[in-house]
Order: sequence, then C-alpha cells, then structure tokens
Amino acid sequence: MADEKRKVLAPSNMGGAGWDILHSREDILLIPYPPTIAAEELHNLLLDAAGIVVSFTPFGRAEVDAAPLLQVVARIGVGYDAVDVAALTARRIPLMTTGLANSTSVAEKALYFMLALAKRATLMDRLVREGRWHDRYRAMPMEVAGKTVLVVGFGRIGTRTARRCAALEMRVLVYDPYVAPEAIRSVGYEPAMDLDAALPVAEFVTIHCPKNSETIGMFGAARLAGMKHGAALINTARGGIVEEAALHEALASGHLGGAGLDVFEAEPPSLENALLRRDDVLTAPHMAGVTAEAVAAMAQAAARNVLSVLDGAPLAENVVNRAIID
Repeated sequence: MADEKRKVLAPSNMGGAGWDILHSREDILLIPYPPTIAAEELHNLLLDAAGIVVSFTPFGRAEVDAAPLLQVVARIGVGYDAVDVAALTARRIPLMTTGLANSTSVAEKALYFMLALAKRATLMDRLVREGRWHDRYRAMPMEVAGKTVLVVGFGRIGTRTARRCAALEMRVLVYDPYVAPEAIRSVGYEPAMDLDAALPVAEFVTIHCPKNSETIGMFGAARLAGMKHGAALINTARGGIVEEAALHEALASGHLGGAGLDVFEAEPPSLENALLRRDDVLTAPHMAGVTAEAVAAMAQAAARNVLSVLDGAPLAENVVNRAIID
C-alpha cells in the first residue's frame, strides 16, 4: 500500500541511474519535483516526506520546519552552501553529499581551463576562422611543463587536480591549512604554508576549497594583486570566493593574464558582467562537475545515501554533519 511506503522526493533532473535504484525499492514512494519548484509547493510535499534529494534547490530552515518526518537530505554533488546545515543538525538530520562521484570531472575541467589559457585556444581558433593565419605569431602560446601551479584546497578534487598537473610536469604547490604538510609532501607536492607568500611564484592558481565564512572573498583585490604578473586564476569551486570586480580590474590592468570561471557570484551571471566581454576569460555555466559519467555516479550516490539512512546504516563517509551519527 502507498500509505505504508516512505516518501522520498527527488528532483526531475536527477540522473536515471538514481531513479532506477530508488524505484527498485518497494518500500519507497518516489515523488519527482521540478528543481525550480516554488517554496510553498515544496513545503507541501515535505509534510510527509522521509527523505529528499536536492540538486540546486535551496534547503533552509523553512524547509526543515516544513518536514516533520524528514530523516535525510542528500545533495547531488559535494557543495552545500545552499543548505542550512545547522538547522538539519538541530533536528539530527544527516546531510549527505556524493563523495568522489564528480571529483574527476571537476579536476579535468580545471586542467582544461589551464591548458586552454596556456595554448590561447580561443584566439587560435578565431585566427583560422577569420582568415588571420599570418597573425599567429603575435600572441604566442606557452607550455605548462615546468610552470608552477598553486592548488588551493587539497580535498577530493584538489588532490586529483594536483595529480593531473604533476603528470604534465608542472611544479605543484598546495595550500590547505587543514591538511598536514607531511601529508602533502608524502604524495610528492610542496606544501604552501602561507597563501600570500605562494601567490607570487605560481603561473596558475586553481581553487578547490568549499565556500564558507573563511573563503568568501578570499581572492579580493589585495590577493589578486599579490599573484604573479601574467598568471591565470581558475575557479571551479563556488562563486563568491573570487571578487569579480577585483578580478576584472586585475585583468584589465594587465596584471593577470587570464581566468577560467565555471562559477559566478550570481548564477546565471548578468550579460552585463564585464568579465563576459573579455577574450582572456574562459567561462562555463557551472558545469565542471556535470559530465555523463558524473551525472550517473552522483545520482547513484545520492540514491544510496538516502537509502542508507532510511535503512538505519548511514554511509558515514558521505555525511557532512558527522557528529550526529557518531
């Protein structure tokens, strides 16, 4: 009977592999909802929900209060800045993320930005298409081998980005105040104890830290000014870690040589955003972690996360507010 089943909400954009896992359980009543659902409609659905999978739908205190039977919130992805973790923790509701599911995809995107900027990919393509073949020597590409990359954040994605950069014979510096220097050295990289001291020596800076009170505005005017002249900044983490007005100024002045941005302060960014008019800025619509492989893996992980809690055995490695299950 449907009334004997536990109701789980899932966004309609969740990959099919996740739907298959949840549909296979006879004790689960799976209810799809649009990821842009209005708050009032979501609250109505939450009244008798035992679990919910969220993609980019915000989940704050109002949503927690609207869900008296809720046992688990599972994010499709690893970021959770749109989720009120404190409100969930107060109710002892685990917040689950998808672990390694999209780490490779994001690391590859960061590497793509680096290579495309180094090889002046958009300019070279345009020279051919516009019949400007003989202008090809006016803006020379460069090699990444032998260049220094500073990886900011050494978690699931940062470690994979560092590995790919090292394979291209780059010197890898790592800044992460929450990882012991010995752990960084043990895998062949150089720990950067002071972010500001490391910035002037890196041709590339790639951001892989979470967005929180410590990292919002981390790369503002002063820090961007401290980067090496001509360096490139890559952000595949979250908008707001880089101050966009300051980045535009650093590029316009010629201090920085380029940027690769998958994320923005406002998403989607305004078409009036000055960064979008610059040839030295490569952009993507927050898709670094979205590939065919990652979508399938994240959907499967989110579904399994929900079921693990409802079955009484939460996958601890994927729980953000771990203290409530410890």
